[in-house]
Parts: sequence; structure tokens; C-alpha cells
Amino acid sequence: MEVVEEKIDSLNAVLRVKVTADDYAETVDKQLNDYRKQANIPGFRPGKTPIGLIKKKYGKAVLAEELNKVVSKSLYDFIEENKLNILGNPLPKENEEVKGDFDNPADFEFVYEIGISPEFKVDLSKGKFDYLKIKIDGEMLDKEVDQMARRYGSLVSAEKASEKDMIMGEFTEMEGDNPKEGGVSHTATISLEFLEDKKAVKKLVGAKVGDEFRVDPVDYSKGEADLAAMLGVTKEDLPNISNDFNLKVTEIKEMKPAAIDQALFDKVFGEGKVSSEEEMRSTIEGDLVKMFANDSDRVFNDKVVEELLEKTKIDLPEEFLKRWILASSDKEDLTAEKIEEDFENYRKGLKWQLIQNNIIKDNDIKVEPAEAVDYVKNLLVNQYAQYGMPAPEDNVLEDQAKNVLGNRDEANKIYDSLYASKILQYFKETVKIKEKEVSYEDFVKEAYGK
Repeated sequence: MEVVEEKIDSLNAVLRVKVTADDYAETVDKQLNDYRKQANIPGFRPGKTPIGLIKKKYGKAVLAEELNKVVSKSLYDFIEENKLNILGNPLPKENEEVKGDFDNPADFEFVYEIGISPEFKVDLSKGKFDYLKIKIDGEMLDKEVDQMARRYGSLVSAEKASEKDMIMGEFTEMEGDNPKEGGVSHTATISLEFLEDKKAVKKLVGAKVGDEFRVDPVDYSKGEADLAAMLGVTKEDLPNISNDFNLKVTEIKEMKPAAIDQALFDKVFGEGKVSSEEEMRSTIEGDLVKMFANDSDRVFNDKVVEELLEKTKIDLPEEFLKRWILASSDKEDLTAEKIEEDFENYRKGLKWQLIQNNIIKDNDIKVEPAEAVDYVKNLLVNQYAQYGMPAPEDNVLEDQAKNVLGNRDEANKIYDSLYASKILQYFKETVKIKEKEVSYEDFVKEAYGK
């Protein structure tokens, strides 16, 4: 067995695998003899079929299978021994047939293409980034307290509708000045507070029970599914329904916020954990700090990643990668044309994967199995807490965590998450950071351009 590497350029190479009869003959003969022992061919007693007939019937298939095993092993042994950092897997070279005769097997030569991972450096030493922190002020805390009071409040009848009230009414499809014969008639609830069309909201503000309005129900819904539910029809019925409806107000409900007292504190935070509005606001502020810290980390991380992707020059064996994506995909509808159309996304994803691997390797970043177990245990404890259940004993938790990690897909997600956290920490320790306190609205604008 011989494997010869032929360099094409710094990103592409060809591997020629030369196989002699000595590399496969013994195993092929043994396999054919096993077939002979098990063969049940008419005219011959079991195990007595002539070997020549067995070779004629099964020889090529057995030879092909053994050659595939031998060649695959030799390829990956060569790659490992020569420390070739490849992308994807070796692919049979296009327009080059296997050299050898399957009818009279002797020597064979197989030719494979490989894509080589590029050499590059990741340099963050001169990086400088804003770290956005959301300013938590009195107004924000007022809103949070108000929302909690409303969440645990109660609905009471109101004489007139305000911008935050709920209106119960009957929608009737119209034709001119009269209800449409056979048209839609359905009672539904409208929450004015959550409508995006402020003009539609304004139309109903001040409404009283018994008032009627000509409306387009589309203005009071959030998409087709919501519109269909509001009118009591299916989405498929909507094209056959007009936009001209009469809305008769049958009831108005306003949310009366809960009192800011001990009863509310106990409902929100647990019995006895908070005993004053001051403590309530302090607890809310602490929760917001934690929540916004995650948002700040994510935005900071995205900015650093964007900078690295833009400024790190990485050349890729693109034509090889396009072939490899097509060959390795299990999507039946994937074509070379579709890969070409979406290749920029493939390139970006692979480029970031290479940068991550470079950072991990150069900075000796590791995730130990014990870290993964502890991480899953914490996730499980939080899940139990969400359902109001006490977490089991530590040894039971550990067994459950190891069971989760026994699932390869789940384990990959968990390790990816832990590596991502360590890479974020590396960013924070490497680049120059300027903390910038902004309002929530400005944070959204800077982070998402909205």
C-alpha cells in the first residue's frame, strides 16, 4: 500500500492510493469462503458450491467492499501521520477513473482530492469595542412595577374604553348599509393595549357599550391566524370575506392593577422574600441587571465576531468545498446551483468555525467533562424550579446530567455553548473595552439598527 501526495496549491492537493493484491487478497478470499459455507444454490449441497461460482456471483462486490475499507483506512492514516489539516473529507477526483481491472484483479490506483485548511493568524490585540450597558432608571422601574401590578390585577367593567382596555364586540360582515346575507357574524375580544395600528385604537377610545363602528377587521388583528380566529373562520376562508364590518361594542373591561402590598410581593417573589416596595424595586433592578448583562454580552460578542470575519483574511478551497457540500448533504433537493447561490453563507460559517478553532488551539481553551456535567446539572435544577419542584439529590442529578450528555447531539450543543462562553471571556480579556451606558431604546438602535 502506498499513498502519494501531489500538491496543487496551498489549499488543494491530490492523494494517489496504490493498492496491490497483497493488501486485499487474503481478506477477499476469506470473505468468499464464508459466503461459500453459507450459500444455498440450487444443484449444490450447502457449503459445497464450487468457489469459482461463488467468485463469479459475489467476487466483484466483495472486492469492491474490501478495497473501499483498505483505501479509506490508508487515506486517513496518511492524513493523520502527516498531520494534514483538511476541510471536509477526501473526494474521488473528478474525471479520473480507478486504475485496475475488477475482472482480473491485481494492482489498483485510486485518486482523491482534498481541501487543505488555510494558515492564518487571529489578531485581536489592537481591537477596541464599545460594551453597551442599558441604563436602569426610575422610569424603567416604574414601568416594571406597573406591569407586575397589572399582571396580577383584575378585570372590571368600564363605562368608556381607554387605550389599555379590552373591548368585547360583535363583528358583522356588511353589504352596503345592511348585514351581508350569509356573511360572517362573530363575537370577539380586542385588546387595545397591544394593537400596533394606533389610528385603529384611537377610533375606539371613548367607546361605550352599545356603540357601533364601521371597521376593517384587519386593523384589529395580528396576522391571518389572529384575524381568522377573531372572525370565527379558517385562514382558507379569508380571501372570500370582505373588509367591511360593523363592530357593536357589547362590553368594556379595564385592568385594575393589584395593590402594591405584601400580597403582591408574595405572589411575585415568594412568601416573605420581599416586604416593601423599595425591596421590590431593588429586586427587579437586580433581575434586570442580570438579564441585560446577557444582552450586552451577546451584542458585544456579535460585534467582535463581525470584526474578525471582516478583517481576518482566510482563503478557502472553494471549488472543492462546493463539491464536498453537495456530496455530503442528505438533502435530496440540494443542487450545485443552490449551493452556488448560498455559498456566501457557507463561506461565512466555515470561516467563523476556523477562527474559533484557531482561538481555541492558540489559547489552549478547554472544556473538561466535569464542567459539562456541572453545566447540565444547573440546567436541570432550573428546570425543576420552573415547575415548582425541588431538585433531587446531587448523585441523582449527576446521573441525569450524564444521561443527557450520552446523547451525541445534546452533548455537542452543550459543549458548543461552553466553548462559546469561554471564547466570549477571551474576547473580554483581550480587546480594549469602553463601557457605554445607554437607554434601552438607544441600545436597541445600536444593537439592531432599529
